[in-house]
Amino acid sequence: MRQVSESPFQTEPNPRDEAPQFVLPLVVRLEKAAPPARTDALETAARAVLVLLSDPRALGDGEWAAAVRDWQDARIRKVVRRARGAEWRKAAELPGITVTGKAAEVRVFPPIPLDGWPKELAKLQVSGTDLDDPEPPAPADPGVLPVLWLSPDVEMSAGKAMAQAGHGAQLAWWELTDEERTAWREAGFPLAVRTAAPGHWRELTTSGLPLVRDAGFTEIAPGSCTVVADHPALRAR
Repeated sequence: MRQVSESPFQTEPNPRDEAPQFVLPLVVRLEKAAPPARTDALETAARAVLVLLSDPRALGDGEWAAAVRDWQDARIRKVVRRARGAEWRKAAELPGITVTGKAAEVRVFPPIPLDGWPKELAKLQVSGTDLDDPEPPAPADPGVLPVLWLSPDVEMSAGKAMAQAGHGAQLAWWELTDEERTAWREAGFPLAVRTAAPGHWRELTTSGLPLVRDAGFTEIAPGSCTVVADHPALRAR
């Protein structure tokens, strides 16, 4: 498994800080009349990250590959913004991929420099992505489904939690073999995002599964443990 010292999410200074810094933009469609459920949005954002990472344009000599490599060589930043109506339509015209969930729509774009936001995305709001679940999500079975477990101790806006779920999905992706990645992709990247019970969370954070420690750029304290990526293939090891 990837060593903690190599993690792009830890707070301690490391060589990643010396590289040019990039960000992965994600935009969630948030229409006033029909906002998505929170869990649906989180799961869709996580899948969007995986879809981009596995897209041919992000691999090898693909048109997005250099930007993805530069982004992954630095801190792995993700920023979620919201759009509706004409804003969403303009964002959808930019190069990227729209991923749909049960009702949620999230568009992911190739990484950009921190100060290089396209005007169509720069004007979108980061705050205001507060979503609710009309009903508690059904329990997830980690034995058959990858589960991104959220910390029960850290309060996050929906936008922040979407970015953190994306971090967890990305760490799981890195740890899988090529065969395991292919199987996950061909299945459509099934996954669940759930909040762990306190006792279960303590077990997860010491299990050796991929753990996201937030760098503390927004909302929460540096070093906060936010997500554990519980993929069956990784648990089996």
